[in-house]
Amino acid sequence: MELDMSQIEMVCLEDLVSKTHPYRRFREYLPKSLMSEHLRGIEQVKGASGYGIERLFLCLLLQFMEDLSDRELERFLRENNAAKWFCGFTLSEKTPDYSLFTHVRSGISANKLSMLFSSMRNQLKDAGLMSEVFTFVDATHLISKANLWQERDKAIAHKMEKLNNETLPKVAVDKQARMGCKGKDKYWYGYKGHVSVDMQSGLINKVAITPANLTDAQGMKHVCPSQGAIYGDKGYCTAPARKAAARRGCYLAAIKRNNMKDKNKDLDRWVTKIRSPYERVFSQRNKRVRYRGVEKNQFAAFFNAIAFNLKRLIIINAPPPTAA
Repeated sequence: MELDMSQIEMVCLEDLVSKTHPYRRFREYLPKSLMSEHLRGIEQVKGASGYGIERLFLCLLLQFMEDLSDRELERFLRENNAAKWFCGFTLSEKTPDYSLFTHVRSGISANKLSMLFSSMRNQLKDAGLMSEVFTFVDATHLISKANLWQERDKAIAHKMEKLNNETLPKVAVDKQARMGCKGKDKYWYGYKGHVSVDMQSGLINKVAITPANLTDAQGMKHVCPSQGAIYGDKGYCTAPARKAAARRGCYLAAIKRNNMKDKNKDLDRWVTKIRSPYERVFSQRNKRVRYRGVEKNQFAAFFNAIAFNLKRLIIINAPPPTAA
């Protein structure tokens, strides 16, 4: 079969990605200097040197943006030209194998990602996009990757009379997951995700993962802002939340429970109304986690927060940050 030279055309990956593609805006908002600073020294990750840790970091960011498994991410990078452009690969360059992403996550670690997220948050504050004057706090349930039925069968085999948070660690695959309860009859097995959102811009300020048996109020100390007023639901009208707010010098405006003497229904109705737009943070999340353990899920929470904030910056049409 003869090759028709008229069908051959020189193309550039830059030209294959639309000028209005969201990935182009995402790259504008990513602080390259901060990425280089916080990812320095992770090149020793097995298999990462051929690609560079910054490109692999962008691969992981893309994974959480699109909610992909490692195998799905490998295929997405191989087949999607915009994904190749976003992560800095050429059109013909071999993209990473799925097995590499596990090593990269371990190399970056939740600690380094925490520092990067904090630096990005400070940059948003300097740009006037986050003020912590008014902050929304809430928590949501996260279902463990482990199967509770298998844990139950193990408990029966060990002749345990009950399967609760005291006996679970003895038989569970996920040693840090716990059973949580919302209300009187809504139970789940796994973790709880705590989030604080800046009400000026709708950007995520802080995120934290705890075992499911910790209350919303007990987890607030991990996401409490450094100043301003905090708006929360009935789960935050208890002593742990009040103490966490007082330590930071914050004013806590939590909806009161019906049996409280100082309950003001009109005030609670107003607090509920101003809180409702920020529930979008949870509506876009997958309730079932991909990983086991608090640290790995905290790592995922930071990446989810970065991805959410990038999307939110496009929606509010914020100017890209200036280079440090």
